[in-house]
Amino acid sequence: MSEPSPELEKGNAGVIVPPPLVYLGTLVLALGLDYAVAGPGPGLPGTARIVAGIALLLAGTAIPLSAIFRFRAAGTEVRPWMPSTALVTTGIYHYTRNPMYIGMSLIYAGIALLADSLIALAVLVPLLVAITYGVIMREERYLEVTFGEEYRRYKGRVRRWV
Repeated sequence: MSEPSPELEKGNAGVIVPPPLVYLGTLVLALGLDYAVAGPGPGLPGTARIVAGIALLLAGTAIPLSAIFRFRAAGTEVRPWMPSTALVTTGIYHYTRNPMYIGMSLIYAGIALLADSLIALAVLVPLLVAITYGVIMREERYLEVTFGEEYRRYKGRVRRWV
């Protein structure tokens, strides 16, 4: 394993911008671009779009709340720019290593559907790449340094996304 990065030496994952702000900023920019380019919505099918958007919003809220409750029960920090004191591997974390990012992605997609924005939906893909490389991989390096073999075993049995 290589030398820890300066971020790891600070005792946190070195996440520069809070991930919810990355999602929100990207969504606002994409919706603005969509409105400027296409006007008010390209006309995705109405009822199905609204039902799917609401379902995504509900799931996108429930999944991260479940994760936050697990963090609180373990007595560790939710914010990725703060030190982690416990490795959470139960509950929703038994199925995915990143339920909070899945939840934010579902909320983003739900809002994009409700706003009838194809551009916002398309921008979700590069957003997920940016979150993976700019946030999640930093967190993974930090957790591996902090929790060692316990985290490597967890990483080996639970997928990053789903």
